[in-house]
Amino acid sequence: MIRVQPQDFDVGAEIAALTRDRHGIGGVVSFVGLVRDMAPVAGTDTKIGAMTLEHYPGMTEKQLSAIEDEANGRWPLEASLIVHRYGRLEPGARIVLVVCAAAHRQDAFDACNFLIDWLKTKAPFWKLEETGDAGHWVAARDGDDAAAARWQAPKDDAAE
Repeated sequence: MIRVQPQDFDVGAEIAALTRDRHGIGGVVSFVGLVRDMAPVAGTDTKIGAMTLEHYPGMTEKQLSAIEDEANGRWPLEASLIVHRYGRLEPGARIVLVVCAAAHRQDAFDACNFLIDWLKTKAPFWKLEETGDAGHWVAARDGDDAAAARWQAPKDDAAE
């Protein structure tokens, strides 16, 4: 299930709704991303007043759905959920919720890690951090790309 929305979400209520009446679930793993009050800007930690997330409606949901489908294809999940906010968010605000439920905990852990890594690199969101009188667009980070790379499907040497 995918939702892109400006309003906040209740983590406990979301997990309860996702798992209700699903008795094959043996483990639930969740991740909540928050707006930090500091961020690296030009090599130094800089105070963040707020972050504005922008997206293209329709395109964003389509890409998030494809990422979720990929996770469900790789792991035997009983349920999954991605809730991603947009708009202006202040430090401490929830940005994203990812929940994976599976019969076995390792599948839930792996799928949740995969979803977070791929959301950071493949989801079409643009982030503007407010820093004092200025703002700057957040660029892709090498560490995020490296984390996502571990999930790339191995090449089929026989096909070459």
